[in-house]
Parts: sequence; structure tokens; C-alpha cells
Amino acid sequence: MSHFNAFKTHIQNQICIFAQHLFKNVDLDIRVSMIILIKAAQVIDAKNTFNGTQQDILITDGKITKIGKQLTAKDAIVINFKGLCISRGWFDSSVSFGEPGLEERETISNGLETAAKSGFTRIALNSNTQPKLDNHALVAHVISESKKKATFLHPIGNLTQAGDDSQLAELYDLKNAGAVGFGNFKKDIADPNLFKIALQYCQHIDGLVVAFPQNSAIARRGIINEGVLSTQLGVQGIPSLAEEIQVARDLSLLEYTGGKLHIPTISTQKSIALIQQAKKNGLNVTCSVAIHNLCFNESQLSSFDTRYKVLPPLRTEKDRIALVKGVKKGIIDFVTSDHCPIDVDHKKMEIDHAEYGTIGLESAFGALMNHFSLDETIALLTKGKERFGIEDYPVEVGTPAELTLFTTHKPVPFERNDILSASKNSAFLGFPMSGSALGIVSKGMLSLKK
Repeated sequence: MSHFNAFKTHIQNQICIFAQHLFKNVDLDIRVSMIILIKAAQVIDAKNTFNGTQQDILITDGKITKIGKQLTAKDAIVINFKGLCISRGWFDSSVSFGEPGLEERETISNGLETAAKSGFTRIALNSNTQPKLDNHALVAHVISESKKKATFLHPIGNLTQAGDDSQLAELYDLKNAGAVGFGNFKKDIADPNLFKIALQYCQHIDGLVVAFPQNSAIARRGIINEGVLSTQLGVQGIPSLAEEIQVARDLSLLEYTGGKLHIPTISTQKSIALIQQAKKNGLNVTCSVAIHNLCFNESQLSSFDTRYKVLPPLRTEKDRIALVKGVKKGIIDFVTSDHCPIDVDHKKMEIDHAEYGTIGLESAFGALMNHFSLDETIALLTKGKERFGIEDYPVEVGTPAELTLFTTHKPVPFERNDILSASKNSAFLGFPMSGSALGIVSKGMLSLKK
């Protein structure tokens, strides 16, 4: 029987190798234990002795077993693309799918396929679901649904009990189920005392509070940034104050209580200054910015294109430039695609009624390459794991193989056929991309795009 199994494995691997060469434009997603040989790949990993060099990498049963030149291996699946680069696996700290409850937007299965072929070995999943991820069973369920996928899924549990924003969820149970943080997606905690209690309680369970930076009482149902453009268009705006007053409040409470706080997707110049000062004061706070807020400003809404209706909104060009500088200076800790699929029935409609959000996993790498160097881009895409208590494996012999494969190239427009998500609400259609993710090696699996 052992001889038969060895022969079966040999035939499976040969079929995969043949398919790779014969169907170069067909997605490959191989989920069997295998030997993988990556040939002539430039290693991009500032923390690695191989950084900037071209290496072959041999992976056996999910672990890196050799790194060197001119490596060979019997029965290996060979990955050999022109201009191939690799790095440690990418992480996205703010991703939404829909399942459970909103499967018409995106399922966990296809969402993780999209993440893998977009270069992400790990994603933090928002509680943007119906019902919310506010109990042990639901958190355990979404993790279970991801087990057979190459990309790891790390849920962010809902901070409050769904339907009762005056009551904290069972945070300890959520953490035991696998939640890596606690926050209400795109929704502030209006009661400052409840937020204070959350910060205090989470210190006892080493929990991370994720606080969306917007005061809903001020923002209301605003559509775009409040300013000259919103006045000219005659639409309700969301003032910068709605974000900044919330950031200031949450930082003040953090200073009082202690604990760990993450502020996702900031969008204004003053928010950067507030967080910078808080860090100087020794507060344990991090923040992120959505990639679309780094690439676009409020002028994209001048034609009422709902693809650019996002939350927080696209701000002024002055804010956008400040955000880019904040990333370069390290004040903004990491970036996120803030991937948020919305089905066509709720997105392609009058701007007043359209849902907020854009997909962004597929365009994240190429868009960042327009504003940052290759080394900077990879550093940004691999940051954030430690903040969420997530493993981070270097490109070294003996470590689990958790690698992202990608190429760089001259800018080419992002097209509809580049979208892998079930929903197609991309703000980046027609936007130049200066690089492409090819896929990942993770969990002993190979997930490749072309």
C-alpha cells in the first residue's frame, strides 16, 4: 500500500507540474501535501540575510527545507516565473466578507480564495456580518470555515452584544474562540463609560480594543467629506471633526485606563497629530489607514460615482498627502485594503442610498507601489501581525513556509477581469497598478493566480 501511495503522490505532482506549464492563464489552487521548488526568486525581506538576493527555495510538507542556488528536487512542483519575487506572507488588518448572513456580498470560501491570490496569507475578519460575530459559536464557525483554505482567517469579535450597544459581548469567550481583537465595524461606541470599561476589562485578558474613529452623532448619514465640494454638490458632508473628536475622546480614555487600542482607517491630518502625541506620551496605541485614502481625494466624488463612497470618506488632497507622509514617518503603523464587498443592488444606485465601501484586496499591492518603494510596500504589507498576536514567519530554513509570490512591472490599468471578489465595487478600476500578486504558499498549500 505504501508503494501505491507513493506512486499516487508522484502522479498527482506530475499532473500539477504539467498543468502549470500547459495552462499558464488558469488559476491553480492545490491543496495536497507536496514538495514545492521555487526557482530564482528575489527575496524581499529587510529582516533576512537573503534580502535582495535571488534564491531557490525548497518547501517540503509545509516547511522551508533548503534555500540556495540551483536547487533540484525529485517530484517537486516547480514555480518559475520571470521576475518572480517572494516575501514573508502579507497581512491585512481590516477585511470584510459577508458570510454569515450576507453571502450575496461575499462568501468566506471565495473571499479567502481572493485573499490568497491577492498575496495575503493572513487576514483579520471584521464583524461585518448578520448576525454579528458576538459569541463563541460564531467566531469558532468562521474559523472552521477557513480551515481548508491557504489563507489564515483571524476574526475581530464584536465589542458589544448585537442589538444592545449598552452591553459588552462576552469578550473572554470570544478570545478563547479565536478572536484577535474586539470592535464594532464602522461604528463608534457612543457611551464613553462603556468604552472605558472595555479598555479596563481587556487588560485582564490581554485583549486589543479596535475603535472606529467617527462620532456618529456628528457624521450622521453624510456622504462625502464636508467642505467646498459637498456644498457645491449639495450633498450632506462628514466633517473632519467627526473623526478627530472621537480619536481625541478615545485617546483620553486610554490615557486614563491603560490597555491596548487600535484605531483603524484614520483619514485626517489632525488625527495623525493626535495619535503622534499620544505615542509620545507613552500610550499603547496603533493606527492604520485605508489604501484608497492614500490614493484618492474627495474630488473622485464630483461625478457622484458610488464606488468612491467609503467610510471614513475620501478627504482633501492636503489630508491625503499628510496620510502618505504619516505612513512614511511611521506615525501610521500599517495600511489596510479595508476590503468591503457590496453587492450591485446596494452599491450601483443613487449616492444618497448606496452603501459605503470598496473592495481592495486585489489592488492593494499594485496601488501601494505607486506611492512607495518595493521595500517600503512589502514592509507595510507584512506589518501588523504582532499587534494582533498573530504568528509571523521569516524566510528561513526550518520555519513554516508562509510566503507571498509577486512581480513588479510598469504601471498598467486595473481591469474588471482582475477582480476576483464576488462583488465588483472597486474604486481602483482604471487606476494604474505597478505590480501584481501571483499567490501564496501557506499551510502546506499552494494557491496561484496564472
